[in-house]
Amino acid sequence: MDPAQRAERLRKEIQRHDYLYHVLDKPEISDSEYDKLFRELLELEDAHPELRTPDSPTQRVGVAPVSHLPTHRHLAPMLSLDNAFGEDELRAFDERVRRGLGATEGIEYLAELKFDGLSLSLTYEDGLLTTAATRGDGVTGEVVTPNARTVRGIPLRLHSSHTTVFAHKSAEPGEGSARFLIPQGTLEVRGEVILFKDVFEETNRERSERGEQVYVNPRNAASGAMRQLDSRETAKRKLNFFAYGLGAGLRLAETQSETVQRLRELGFAVRPEAEVVSGADGLIGFVRKWEGKRAELPFAIDGVVAKVDRLDFQDDLGATARGPRWAIACKFASEQAFTKLNGILWSVGRTGVVTPVADLEPVFVGGVTVSRATLHNIEDIRRKDVREGDTVIVQRAGDVIPEVVGPVLDKRKGRPRAPEEPEQCPECEKPLSRREGEVALRCTNPACPAQTAAKLRHFASRSAMDIEGLGDKIISRFLELGHLTDLPSIYELQGRREDLEQLEGMGELSVQNLLQAIEDSKTRPLDRFLFGLGIRFVGDKGAKDLARHFRSLDAVRSADYDALMAVPDIGPRTASEIQEWFKEEENQELISRLLELGVSPVEPDAPVGDLFAGKTLVFTGKLERFSRDAAEDLVLRLGGKAAGSVSKGTALVVAGPGAGTKLAKAEELGIPVTDEEGFLQMLPADIREQIGA
Repeated sequence: MDPAQRAERLRKEIQRHDYLYHVLDKPEISDSEYDKLFRELLELEDAHPELRTPDSPTQRVGVAPVSHLPTHRHLAPMLSLDNAFGEDELRAFDERVRRGLGATEGIEYLAELKFDGLSLSLTYEDGLLTTAATRGDGVTGEVVTPNARTVRGIPLRLHSSHTTVFAHKSAEPGEGSARFLIPQGTLEVRGEVILFKDVFEETNRERSERGEQVYVNPRNAASGAMRQLDSRETAKRKLNFFAYGLGAGLRLAETQSETVQRLRELGFAVRPEAEVVSGADGLIGFVRKWEGKRAELPFAIDGVVAKVDRLDFQDDLGATARGPRWAIACKFASEQAFTKLNGILWSVGRTGVVTPVADLEPVFVGGVTVSRATLHNIEDIRRKDVREGDTVIVQRAGDVIPEVVGPVLDKRKGRPRAPEEPEQCPECEKPLSRREGEVALRCTNPACPAQTAAKLRHFASRSAMDIEGLGDKIISRFLELGHLTDLPSIYELQGRREDLEQLEGMGELSVQNLLQAIEDSKTRPLDRFLFGLGIRFVGDKGAKDLARHFRSLDAVRSADYDALMAVPDIGPRTASEIQEWFKEEENQELISRLLELGVSPVEPDAPVGDLFAGKTLVFTGKLERFSRDAAEDLVLRLGGKAAGSVSKGTALVVAGPGAGTKLAKAEELGIPVTDEEGFLQMLPADIREQIGA
C-alpha cells in the first residue's frame, strides 16, 4: 500500500480507538494492539516527514521545549462564576433567575460536578484543533497547544456520525472505521484538564523520591503539567480532559445538556454524573448527593456547577462584567488546608504498633476542625521530609482520617532537625521492636496500658460488641480505678455494681443501663465477636468471611493455615496472623475466660438454597427494604458470595438510588444489573415471605 494511504488509514483507525476508549469507555482492542498501530504510524511518519499532519495521533508525544508561553485572546471571555455557600444562597440564585426571566414555575438547570483542575479553551477551525489556551485573566490566556495535543481526551480533529446543525464535508473512512463528518467554521470548546487521584499520588511519590516539592493537590499538578515549556514532559503525565460547554462560534443545540451530548458525539469525553434538575430543590438534592459521594470519585471535585439549561434563557439573562447571571458554583468545604505542625506525637494502638501523629494548629478542613493527623510511619515522615515547625498540607477526603500530605518547603524557617523514632514505648517505656520486613515499630508488652485501652475501645465499639455506654471516657476512668484490666473484666463489672453506683456522675439508672448493655452483648453474632478480638489484618469484612465459612468459634480456633487459605478473600498474610493469634496461649485463655463469663457468639444461619451457587453479587446505592448486611447475608444463605467491588467475575449488580462508580463499572463491563425489586423477585417464595417482601 502507498505510504500516504497507509498513514491516513492508520490515523483514522487510531482516532477511532481513541474515541472508543476515552469517550465511550468501550475499547475494542488491547493496549498492546493499540501500541502496535501507534508505533507503525510513528515509524511511517519518521520515514516520510511530509506525511505528518497536525491532527496525527503521533503529535501527542510532545515536541521540543519553547522559551516561553505565548498569549491568546479568547474569542469569548472565560468569565468567573459567582459562588454559593449553602442551600440558602442556592435558593437565592434560583429566585434571581426566575425574577430575571419573569417565571413563576421551576426553571430547569444542568447540574454538573465542579472539577478541581485547570480550565482550558480549545479553538477548532473546520474541525481541526488550532489553539489551546489556559483561562488566564479570563480575556487573555497562555497558549498551550503543543501540551494539549498530548492529552488523549482532547480530539485533534472533531468528528460526528450524525450531527446536522452545521455544514459538513466527508472524510474517506479507513477500513472498519466509522464515517466521520467534520464540522465547518469556528468552534470554541471549554473544559477542564484534571489528574486522577491515583495518578496524582504516583506523581507525588516520584517527586518526593527525587527530592522535589510535592504538589498540593491534583489541580496544581494538572496546571503544572499543562504549563510545561517542554511538551514532552506533559506527555509523560496521564492527564484527562472533560468538556462542559462552548465559548464562541457555532451553536450545536438549544439547551446546555444537549450541547454537552453533541460535544460527546464530536469526540470529547464528558462526565455522566451531570443531571437536568428542576428548581432550587433539584439543585440542592444534587449538591447533597455529590457532597456525600465526592470521595468515591476517581478525581477531585470542589463543588457543583448549576447552569440554566435553555440557551435562549441564558441569552435573556446575560452576564455582569464578572460572570454569567445564568450559572453559579456551589462550593464544598475544602478537603485540604495549610497549618503549622507543632510537634510529632507517638500513639500506641491495640496491636502495639506505635504510630506518629501530627499535633497541628487547629484548622478547618473537609467540613471539620482538625488538630491531629496521621503521619503513618517513620519512613513516610522521612520520605515527605516533614519537620516540627513546618507549615504542612493537611488533607481530609470524605470520612478518611486526616493526613499530612507534606511540608510547604518555601515557608520552612531555618534548618529544623529531622524527627527521630523513639526507642521506648511512650506509654509503658518498654523497648520497641520491629518485625523483619516491616516498617512499623511495636510495643510487645501485653500489659501496656495504651494497648489495653485501645483493645477495650475496639471491643466495645458499635461495629464489634456494641456496648452502649462503654465509651472512651468511661473506659479511661474504669482503667484508672482498676475496674477494667482486660476484655474479660468487662463482664466482671456485674459484681461491682455497688462500687459503680458510688461513682460521681454514674447513678443507679446509668449503671443499670450499662450493665444491661454488657449483658446484651454476650450474644452478638460470631463475626462481630471475631472482629472485636482485634486480630491483626482481620477487619469487619474478614470477620464475616471467617464466620460464614467456619460457622462456629471452635472451628475458627482450630483452623490451620490451609483451612484459613480456603476462605474467600483471606490471603497468606492474614491467614498467618489468624493462625498465630489463636496459637498464643494467652489468647486461648482470653477466649476461654470470655466463654466462662457467659459470652456466647451467635453462629450464622445455615445455607437454605443454591440459587446463587458459584455467583458473586455486588450491592450499590441505597436499599429501601433491608440493610446492605441483610442483603449480603441472603446471598450467602443462597450459596453465593457478596463482594464490595465490581470485576469481570461479578455475576450481578443490584443498584439502588444513588448508585455511582460501581454501577458505571458494571455497565462498562456488560455485567447484568437489576434494582432491589428485581433482586427480591429472584428469591424463593418462602424467603420473600420470611423477610416480608
